[in-house]
Amino acid sequence: MSMLDRADGQTFIGNVRLVHAVGMHARPAVKLTKLAKKFEAQILVRVAGAAEWINAKSVAKIMAMRAAHGSTIEIKASGSDAEAAVAALVDLIATDFPDGAS
Repeated sequence: MSMLDRADGQTFIGNVRLVHAVGMHARPAVKLTKLAKKFEAQILVRVAGAAEWINAKSVAKIMAMRAAHGSTIEIKASGSDAEAAVAALVDLIATDFPDGAS
């Protein structure tokens, strides 16, 4: 189940369940950051309920987030292509980081 909401004029928020069997380890973290870097928007992520938002363009920070299998990932983006960025990252996570994705 994923969701995309407009929080305000230029900020979009999405929620998606992490279905990857071993959680957010190196390979999915690299895929997520590579995709995030394709967008101009500022993109932040966190495990649902966490106090701190993390820069989605930092592999080290994404891995340090230690998101476990089954956890809900929240994605927040602001900027000109924020809606597309959130939609793309939600899709990447929801489809379990397919090998064709970059």
